[in-house]
Amino acid sequence: MKSFRRELWFELPQRVGFVNITPQVESCLRESGICEGLCLVNAMHITASVFINDDEAGLHHDFELWLEKLAPHEPISSYHHNGYEDNADGHLKRQIMGREVVVAVSDGQLDFGPWEQIFYGEFDGRRRKRVLVKIIGE
Repeated sequence: MKSFRRELWFELPQRVGFVNITPQVESCLRESGICEGLCLVNAMHITASVFINDDEAGLHHDFELWLEKLAPHEPISSYHHNGYEDNADGHLKRQIMGREVVVAVSDGQLDFGPWEQIFYGEFDGRRRKRVLVKIIGE
């Protein structure tokens, strides 16, 4: 069995945003030479997320509005976590959107369903954060 590890780095200029990272993950898969196995992609920061969904701007806008209703950024004073930082809402948004995805690798390709893509979700941006890509298989 082979194993491949790569870190992808992101620094979004805004507080919240979504980035389609499917091309970077596919590049890692090609570099790994693995044809059959599993690909783990996970956010290495507690206010960021990795998830699978459709690459459609309206949906991403809906995610942003929905998450802000569930865990509004302000008033900051409504969170016990805040004090040192103002990112309690980012922790909650990450919990909702998830930490990682695992995608089957079949015949050298990510084995997606229709419209599926991998996204990095940022909920406390304006600083560098990393995503781990770990691929195992043959």
